[in-house]
Amino acid sequence: MDFTIWSLTMKYDPANTAVVFIDPQIDVLSPLGKNWDAVGASVTENRTVENMLQIFKAAKAGKFGVFISPHYFYPTDRKWKFNGPLETGEFDTGTFARAGALNLSGFEKSGADWMPEFKPYIEDGETVVVSPHKVFGPQTNDLTLQLRKCNVQKIVLGGMLANMCVESHLRDLIEQGFEVSVVADATAGPRHPVWGDGYKAALVNYAFLAHAIVKTQDVVAAMS
Repeated sequence: MDFTIWSLTMKYDPANTAVVFIDPQIDVLSPLGKNWDAVGASVTENRTVENMLQIFKAAKAGKFGVFISPHYFYPTDRKWKFNGPLETGEFDTGTFARAGALNLSGFEKSGADWMPEFKPYIEDGETVVVSPHKVFGPQTNDLTLQLRKCNVQKIVLGGMLANMCVESHLRDLIEQGFEVSVVADATAGPRHPVWGDGYKAALVNYAFLAHAIVKTQDVVAAMS
């Protein structure tokens, strides 16, 4: 099914359009990550890492803003008195775990760290890394503030996980008045033996919610 809404000849404007990537981190994108058993097939089939890398390169070449909304847990977060099943699983496995908000001990090459391929683009001094979201959506971080301060109106959205953090960001950003396109092959989702295929579920909801569902090749072309 072709969900593309925007014209393939459309040109993005770096004056009002930015890339937002959710959780470009080892634990959800690498075979070394703690969640590879659940997400690996989807990441591999979609070529998620390769496609995100293409978008990073195109955005930087075209002088588009890039914003990262990461997922981090600190030791104090383990004091939470109640959690959903996915939060419980993240704490049990140590997904996105860091030593502390002001402590980078053990961060390098940990599951919470950026994918190595992305580091030159995230750590270039231009990319905006916002404070961490704590459950799924950006209501708990400063992403919206940072986007507003940079006069961003349109967002190219990707990252992980398709049916959780990406979809939650999509929903809130739409409510905040942004025009959002989701890059279908720059995300991926978990597969669960009982709950089903999270990526397929996300695509259905994107079709109902997003202003557009696009592909990496079209995003790269529109940024050139």
